[in-house]
Amino acid sequence: MVSSTGGNYLRYLDRLQPLALLVMRLALGAVMVGHGYQKVFGGLHHHVQFVTSLGLPGWTAYLSAFSEFFGGLLVLIGLFTRVAAFAICIDLSVAIAKVHFHNGLMGNGGYEFPLALAALAFGLTFLGAGPIAFDHIRAPGGGKLK
Repeated sequence: MVSSTGGNYLRYLDRLQPLALLVMRLALGAVMVGHGYQKVFGGLHHHVQFVTSLGLPGWTAYLSAFSEFFGGLLVLIGLFTRVAAFAICIDLSVAIAKVHFHNGLMGNGGYEFPLALAALAFGLTFLGAGPIAFDHIRAPGGGKLK
């Protein structure tokens, strides 16, 4: 049984959920923009070569790079967050399966970090950006069941 004091703390934490979604968005968006930037502006040709060496079609390298950079920007500002987070989640899932999985969870080049980012993207896909986002201005209350 929860005491009335404990219940007050939980209600207080519930009011901080918009802040938690903002922190999730900022963390995921910043990391994805950083990773995508170096691919889009620093070596897209090299990224295409790397992706084709994994046995994937070359055009998927463009999807990957642009999902990371532009998807990261969208998540960062909270615009079309669910779609961008879904694209990022798919991108990271492929990266885990094709690049990181054989190194193990915690090994050098392992999938620990991409898995954590994919979990953030997965959460934002289903939770949305929250009220501190352009999505909330664009479509207030969007995605809420009535």
